[in-house]
Parts: sequence; structure tokens; C-alpha cells
Amino acid sequence: MKTIKGPAIFLAQFADDESPFNSLNEIGAWAAKLGFTAVQIPSWDERLFDLKVAAESQTYCDEVKGTLAQHDIEITELSTHLQGQLVAVHPAYDEMFDGFAAPEVQGNPAARQQWAVQQVMYAAKASQNLGLTAHASFPGALAWPYLYPWPQRTAGLVETAFDELAKRWLPILDTFEDAGVDIGFEIHPGEDLHDGITFEMFLERVNNHPRCNILFDPSHLILQQLDYLAFLDEYKERIKLVHIKDGEFNPTAKQGVYGGYQSWVNRAGRFRSLGDGQIDFKGIFSKLAANDFDGWAVLEWECCLKHQEDGAREGAEFIRDHIIRVTDKAFDDFASSGTDEAANRRILGI
Repeated sequence: MKTIKGPAIFLAQFADDESPFNSLNEIGAWAAKLGFTAVQIPSWDERLFDLKVAAESQTYCDEVKGTLAQHDIEITELSTHLQGQLVAVHPAYDEMFDGFAAPEVQGNPAARQQWAVQQVMYAAKASQNLGLTAHASFPGALAWPYLYPWPQRTAGLVETAFDELAKRWLPILDTFEDAGVDIGFEIHPGEDLHDGITFEMFLERVNNHPRCNILFDPSHLILQQLDYLAFLDEYKERIKLVHIKDGEFNPTAKQGVYGGYQSWVNRAGRFRSLGDGQIDFKGIFSKLAANDFDGWAVLEWECCLKHQEDGAREGAEFIRDHIIRVTDKAFDDFASSGTDEAANRRILGI
């Protein structure tokens, strides 16, 4: 068994124009002060990181690592959640997702998609230059508008969507193979890969590609009422990254999984700061230890109630207290009789 690494923090929700959240050096110092030992970097946020330069310059990557090392901070992974989302966008979401892209490709879905693919491919090389072995992303979605359809879906609609999604991602996955880096797709509502079955549908279409893997986040599973502990066992060979994020599901007579178009604070399913929700983190950390997960425990803060800085401070302690330092001996070793093969045969009467 392996001891999970951490605590780490995903910086996407904390980056800001104000100090100490507007530069990698300052946000690294802030994270270290709270007790984090690593950060997951949102590659689209140029206040913190230049993805294209990182893909092209080993010197720049060494400087990035050196900046964080001054604060005893490592990098867990890069993230291309926003760029990955744009690899596949249904036309219904064109305008809403346009803001994720560079200004020069906004309003042009074809150019935006090509830009997104290039961005994710940059992330493969940048990750290699940084000495990373995993990467966080979204797969995008073509079939999501037809999740719970009326009128009924036309025959083959979902299959065609997944065929196209796989076609778009296969060259990217091959680029990550060349770089020696796993992609962990976050299993997430709004993505075509939103549960175990849809991940399997995609995995089959990319020919069980070795770099096609999972970012496990229990908050997105409890909101769907999935068994997130069993999920850890079902996909233990494919889970390469984890977000430690809390959530809760409190259905009423008036609303359930779909949330009644309400704001986050008024939904039956909502995200909470660590320890404030319903997720069984003792069970999760036990599963991760038993399943030999050797990655990072990364806090992702998304809470409808608590201030983000309080969530970060409390989250670092929460993760540190839940990481299981795995045992290097069996608890009953003291009772070992030291038998050998001959003794075993005598005991069995053979």
C-alpha cells in the first residue's frame, strides 16, 4: 500500500487580481502558510502560468518549479478544465462557453475547437517538462442536452456523439502517451463523461487507451446519488487524480437531483466546504489507501456558504488529518509462528 500525498490545493477558485492571489510566487507562499505542500495549477490563468511557454521552454518550467520550491511547494498537476471543455461543445452552449476561449477565436466554433485541442496538447508537453505524470481536464460534451429527453432521442444519437467525442480525443491521448502523462477526466455533470457507464462508453471508443483515466471527485457523484465508495473500487485502475471536495443532497417534496432551476444555495444538491457536507471521507481515504492510490489529495473549494479563505484553511487541516499513513507491517505479525513448507504440510496432514 501507498500513502497518499498532500494536502494540496487547486488554485482555480482562488486566483484573483488582488495580492496574494495574482502571482504564482505570492499564491504559493499563501498556500504554504496554510499548510499545503503542493498546488494544482489552472493552465488558462496567465496571472499564474503561461501554458504555451511551458510547452516550449524547459527553462521556464524549471523557473516555475523553483518559484514554488522557495515555499516548499510542489506541483501536483496542470489543469485544462476550460480548454478541455471546448474540445467538444454542443451548439446550444456556444455563446455561454465562448468566454473560456482566447479572444481571437471567440464567435468561431471551428477555430475555438482547434485552439482548445492545441491548448490541451501544449499541456501534455508542459507536464512532461515539469516532470508531472498526470493531468486534469474535462472531455467536453455533445450529447448532454439529450440527457433526459422529451421527445425521445433519435436512434443512434448518443452513439454518434460518443463516436465523435472519441475521434476528437484520440490524437490528444496519443500526444499524452508520447509525453508519458495520464489524463484524468473529471467525471462531472455537464460532461458527456458524467458517470461510470459514460466513461466506459468513451473508453471503449478510444480503444481502452492507457492514458484515458479518471479524476475522482465525490461531490459530483453524491449529487447524482451514485455510490462513490464502490466507484473507487470499480475504477481503481483508472483513477489517477482526486479532488477532495464535499457536498450534500437533501431532497424535498419540491425538488431533487435537478434542483428546480434554483441558485446553488437553494438546491437539494449543493457543494460544501470540507467537513460541512455529507461525504464519507474516512471511507474515501481508506479506499484510496487500500487501492494503492499514489497521487495527491487535492482540495477543490466550491462552497455555496463559506468564505473561500476559511474553506482553504480548514481544508488543509482536514486533509492532513484524513491522510492514512499506511502500515508497513501486519498487525498480527507478533503472533507469527515462523513455520516453513515442511511444517505447513504436517499441519495439513499431507
